[in-house]
Amino acid sequence: MSKKELIIKAAESVRELSARAMDYIWKHPQVGYTEWEANEYLIEKFEEMGYKLVRADQDERYGKIPGFYTDIDTGKEGPTLCIMGELDALDIANHPESVNGMCHSCGHCAQAATMLGIAAALKNEPAILEGLSGKIRLMLVPAEEMIQLAYRSQLIKDGVVSYMGGKVEFLHRGYFDDVDISLMVHSSNMGDKLDFTCGYGNNGCMSKVITYKGKSSHAGGAPHLGVNAQYAAMLGLQACNDLRETLQEKDTVRFHPIMKGVNCAVNIIPDEMVIESYVRGKTIEAMKRENKKFNRALAGAAAAIGCELHIDDKPGYSPEVHDKEYMELVQECCEELVGKDRVRFDYTSWSTGSSDFGDVTCVMPGVQFQAGGAIGTGHGIDYYLPEPERLLINSIKAQLLVADKLLSDDAAKAKSIIANYKPLFASIPEYLESISDLMLDKDVVEYSENGDVKLSLSK
Repeated sequence: MSKKELIIKAAESVRELSARAMDYIWKHPQVGYTEWEANEYLIEKFEEMGYKLVRADQDERYGKIPGFYTDIDTGKEGPTLCIMGELDALDIANHPESVNGMCHSCGHCAQAATMLGIAAALKNEPAILEGLSGKIRLMLVPAEEMIQLAYRSQLIKDGVVSYMGGKVEFLHRGYFDDVDISLMVHSSNMGDKLDFTCGYGNNGCMSKVITYKGKSSHAGGAPHLGVNAQYAAMLGLQACNDLRETLQEKDTVRFHPIMKGVNCAVNIIPDEMVIESYVRGKTIEAMKRENKKFNRALAGAAAAIGCELHIDDKPGYSPEVHDKEYMELVQECCEELVGKDRVRFDYTSWSTGSSDFGDVTCVMPGVQFQAGGAIGTGHGIDYYLPEPERLLINSIKAQLLVADKLLSDDAAKAKSIIANYKPLFASIPEYLESISDLMLDKDVVEYSENGDVKLSLSK
């Protein structure tokens, strides 16, 4: 039996296990850094199979969060390939199958189930590892979706985490220190004609929590005694919109704020308005540059109305760039499985969405590709995963075949990709130091008694 045939057999042997896992996680959605139900379910399954886990909730150096990894050693020296799945769901209360206002309309339940499927497949057919060199690290990561920004910012202040996203947090915790190359697959709606797709990369992002603070008063009887935080917020967002024509499309910058609303009656001048937003961009430099302009506009609006303004900026995700040599290998594996006509890899396409897989590609070669089997709109109320066998089993087969191609022949392919890759940063510490420049957490408007106003927009 060829290695490909063995991989296919192993993947098909875990159909029921993977489908049950996806169904359980779909029915127990939780958002980033709170995914304890999926975490415990998967830990139990992995440990039942005899895997030794490194758990983020048992790492005494840091705060307790979900997520874990396990290493599968081939017994021969070589690079470490990390294959990842994500645990978190979305806040989307109007999805018909939401639970407590949350749903996996991101498809991460399939990724997590795929990791379990790969683990089980390797137990069922250990001969898959024959002829390979190095290690395979299976990793379940929390908090990919950049949501609930104020909550995550508080987690940072409380010392539970140091970063908003799960993968950069895992980088910080050292869980990637001995990883050389990474891989991930994401569910997608690509209809009936395609099974696998991949683009060249996507934007990075940074998070913003913007808090305008005014003064409440009677809206009818004494509005002159109040300072309207809502008006200041509206003016600030208008100023940011007026800057859009200064953005260059080559930087693919995106700014999309939401006003979180006021907590007062209609006859009270609002004394606080919180805004959450991202600044996305094709490069870290573009995000830094344009964010300064947005902050100046937001602060100027606060000064115009007489409000206080607190800006809490945090690094989110870095731009994700796929190594083309690695993409070619993944494409070859996908085509071997389903045929060339059902695979579409585009080596120039760029998405303006963001993923924390970009944090990983800043320091090592990585590819995140998509597998078909979803319907509806990603992050939408019509998103479902009605073809678990197609989605899960294709994902398991493809990633195992990629692992085999990378680590066969003394890991020749992996070694070539790693040697030729030019990461944006030479090391994880250098990367973390660079993104620290995105951090700002302070009141940025100062008023003096003589009426002067000072904007303080640096750290």
